[in-house]
Amino acid sequence: MTDRRSPPISSRKQPQQARSAVLVAAILDAAVQVLAKEGARRFTTARVAERAGVSVGSVYQYFPNKAAILFRLQSDEWRQTTEMMCGILEDTATPPPDRLRSLVHAFLRSECDEAEVRVALNDAAPLYRDAPEAGEVRAAGRRAVEAFMREALPEAADPTRDLARDLARDLIMTTLSEVGKSFSETPRTPAEIETYAEALADMLCAYLGGLRTGSRPRARPRAAPGSR
Repeated sequence: MTDRRSPPISSRKQPQQARSAVLVAAILDAAVQVLAKEGARRFTTARVAERAGVSVGSVYQYFPNKAAILFRLQSDEWRQTTEMMCGILEDTATPPPDRLRSLVHAFLRSECDEAEVRVALNDAAPLYRDAPEAGEVRAAGRRAVEAFMREALPEAADPTRDLARDLARDLIMTTLSEVGKSFSETPRTPAEIETYAEALADMLCAYLGGLRTGSRPRARPRAAPGSR
């Protein structure tokens, strides 16, 4: 069987001088423009070089292929999102439910602000999603949520509390990711974002509150056959 390896996605080198940093910034800015205009399928290194006004060779000095450029854009987005999440979730002076509510609002606004590029990056994900570097970047956000959940659900009321904490972490992360993606695919007004975020925050905070108090939603009793 052929060993199919992912293409290298790490930058060839990091800019050491101010002029080099400016060049890399221009390449990345051009890449965002090309991605937004052309989409992931028509995204090429040559188009990025043309938009940046530099030679393809200049691009290759820092990025070995288009997957490396796309991964840099994606990792920058992940880093910004992670920093935003950490800034909110690590604010221990604020009660956990209020932090969760703030996170939902900030996350949905962020998803909608750059929806065009985010959708295109999601389409490009097969180029880099299985690379080790991608897992390392995503892990930081996961750790922030895990720490928050340990604080939000600090003591085990029963032996299943650790499992409940893990399930709550996964539910919150999955819900934010999937809802944010779906919601941002359609242009939204600030009022729509605010209304939707508040409703989603109400739902997640209610779920977290139920876990904190040990309550569980109860199923409605079914009517006996023929009783209607």
